[in-house]
Amino acid sequence: MLGIAKRRLFQIGSLVVSNSYVGSFFYNNIYQGWFKGVCVPFLNCYGCPLAVMSCPIGTLQHFVIIKAIPFFLIGFVGVVGLLIGRMFCGWLCPFGFFQEMLYKIKTKKFYPKRAFKYTKYAVLIGLTLLVAYWVGEPWFCKLCPVGTLEAGIPIILWNPSGDIFTEGGSIISRIGLLFYTKLFILGAIVTAAVFIHQPFCRYLCPMGAIWSVFNKFSLFRLKAHTEACGLWDDCLQGCPMDIDVHRSPNDGDCNRCLDCTKLDCKGVKFRLAWTGNQNRSRHKLTGHDPEQVKERSG
Repeated sequence: MLGIAKRRLFQIGSLVVSNSYVGSFFYNNIYQGWFKGVCVPFLNCYGCPLAVMSCPIGTLQHFVIIKAIPFFLIGFVGVVGLLIGRMFCGWLCPFGFFQEMLYKIKTKKFYPKRAFKYTKYAVLIGLTLLVAYWVGEPWFCKLCPVGTLEAGIPIILWNPSGDIFTEGGSIISRIGLLFYTKLFILGAIVTAAVFIHQPFCRYLCPMGAIWSVFNKFSLFRLKAHTEACGLWDDCLQGCPMDIDVHRSPNDGDCNRCLDCTKLDCKGVKFRLAWTGNQNRSRHKLTGHDPEQVKERSG
């Protein structure tokens, strides 16, 4: 419980720090200072009235559209990814935190087949890169539920008078099909998050798709010492992403929340890649399918 509480503090702190431009309440504008030249390592909309830094996917789409190479972004993602993999998803992402809170609502839960996890790579390659390149428009950003929640809805409600918002008429007068489509997407994801743990992170997030590539190669990794575990079923149930941590401790879907390291089972550790050996059990692994365990646990 202490580890989860610590992670909650990091998530809340990240939300506050990345959205701390209180000047928007006094000057009716979006912050566009030099901090906006720096990306946060998670989705956080540039257009959010409180945002002080840029979104990496928005930055990526900008460079794709102008057909230039984002050297700084590539270097940042490469260095951080090779260090800790997808850990930012589990510890800092505000939208991931929002989905976790929705999942706490008491209702029947669903555990879709993990084969659907590949859809986020289609979103990354198709919508985020190829569509932006072909049509010259950042269509992922236009439809992004994070942008709708953090920027679209607040700006509509706020409707400030600054020129940045009112060119060609007021914001409210220009609400159309695109905005209603964005609301539908956000509503669908919010609803799904009540029944499925972090559905956007699992199936749609292009930033999660990028970070996931680094999990198996990062300097710090999860180590599963199977012989030390006498509570295998607890480990399977303890992973919010439904990963069999003993078979695939550094699965691309793992957001490095480290909940599995806080269980009574002491067989899973987060440590440097070259420390210790990732032992695999010689025992037959039947009867430990994660979906079966979820069904048995109700």
